[in-house]
Amino acid sequence: MRMLSRFLPGLLCLCLLFGLPQAVQAQDDPGQPLLEALDTSSYADKAEAIEVIIESGDERSRRWLEALLNGKLQRHKDNQRFVIVLENRGRHWPVADALSFEEAGEMSRRELDRIGINNALRGTLQNALSLLDLYVDDADQRRDAARDLLGNVDASMVEPLKAVIENEENAEVRRLLSQALAIYRLDQGDVEAIADLEGSLNQQVRSVLNSAARSDDPVLADAASAALAGIEQKLKLNQGLETLYFGLSLGSVLVLAAIGLAITFGVMGVINMAHGELIMLGAYTTWGMQQLLPGQPGLALVLSIPAGFLVAALAGIAIERGVIQFLKGRPLETLLATFGVSLILQQLVRTVISPQNRTVVSPEWLSGSVMINEGLSLTLNRLYVLGFALLVFAGLMLVMRKTRLGLEVRAVTQNRAMARSMGIRATRVDIMTFALGSGVAGLAGVALSQLTNVGPNLGQNYIIDSFMVVVFGGVGNLWGTLVAGLSLGVINQVLEPWVGAVLAKIIVLVFIILFIQKRPKGLFPQKGRAAEG
Repeated sequence: MRMLSRFLPGLLCLCLLFGLPQAVQAQDDPGQPLLEALDTSSYADKAEAIEVIIESGDERSRRWLEALLNGKLQRHKDNQRFVIVLENRGRHWPVADALSFEEAGEMSRRELDRIGINNALRGTLQNALSLLDLYVDDADQRRDAARDLLGNVDASMVEPLKAVIENEENAEVRRLLSQALAIYRLDQGDVEAIADLEGSLNQQVRSVLNSAARSDDPVLADAASAALAGIEQKLKLNQGLETLYFGLSLGSVLVLAAIGLAITFGVMGVINMAHGELIMLGAYTTWGMQQLLPGQPGLALVLSIPAGFLVAALAGIAIERGVIQFLKGRPLETLLATFGVSLILQQLVRTVISPQNRTVVSPEWLSGSVMINEGLSLTLNRLYVLGFALLVFAGLMLVMRKTRLGLEVRAVTQNRAMARSMGIRATRVDIMTFALGSGVAGLAGVALSQLTNVGPNLGQNYIIDSFMVVVFGGVGNLWGTLVAGLSLGVINQVLEPWVGAVLAKIIVLVFIILFIQKRPKGLFPQKGRAAEG
């Protein structure tokens, strides 16, 4: 006991020495009085304390207010230390110091007093957090915060928002904040606020204007109705642009599916009914690459581009060597034979893989959409497919215009007998041409795997449309295939909402039949000796 009494004063001094710096640091921290102002029973005083925290510019403000909103800002009953509860489960909660955010171990929930709020303060805090986001450096975050304020502005936020608008450099953020203020003013009956809402496609703005259009005040109702009429016209324009975009994306798929057919049909005069199954093989190659590289859909998709081309090209060579070379000059028998090949390939896939459809996972960079405005967004997968189709088209044009193979293909297309007499091996050209056209069909399958499920009947949905594109654009003409594919895609997309998918296809087919009656060689007929053949 004597030893304990001798060392006890020393131990107390050591405890004071170690605890004193922390206490002094807390008292010197400018955040301490800000938090202490929140620890009051008066909700009015708490509201004032929240405004002071916002205006303080302290970078810790957001975390404090979020903790207060979620009921996690609490104070120790004995040492009056402010802490943030990290997880409120069980009897002992892990906490962090509210000033330094350093973990402070666990505390019993009985040792803590929660800084309580009511519903009014909860709304104030939500608005306060939005106001805090308006001061961050990231323009996208400020824009999202400004959009969240639409319809949520109250009287206490008017002056702070005006100050933010004056200092805001981003035009989009300024516009959204001005609309948020205008909605508040319109709710107060200010007719002039409608001028700031004209042309906005935001759903919240349209809802407020609809309410104003039913107002008992005739001036306010007329002004709101006029603004709504302008917005409706703008919405129709955006819907038209969206339809055009979907039509072009559908057309790009038709171009990919038809462009390989245009090459083989133009050079060899072969009606290949197995072309759709070559598309299917490209799609299954993409699915197979994802099975080889699980968890890496982006890498699998990139590797599927050369793999899909190679698989379809090899299958095309096998079809040409095994069937088509023995039936040259007999188009009807070639059509029947390739139709039989298509059935064999479908059954082969059903037997080896499965008759059920397979889903190909799209990578993150293909997911989501690009928002042009609040009434128009473009899905990324269709945007990438459109760009991919144009790249494939440009690559084929370079091959046909700048390589020896392209020169020989054009020579055989124009006059096979003359090309043979000039030393061109027409048989080799046929093989390479069929491989090239089949490979491009495989690329179409890779693209289609990002838009739809992969199944044995995938190619059957595009074979007829592909032939229509080739005939409409002009046999063997790549530019004609591009224009025809994109045109038919847009026409289909425009007609479908009006008459349905089936009737739309029938109308397109009748249109092409009538068009071919007037222009038998399509939009872009071949010239020279090729046209004579």
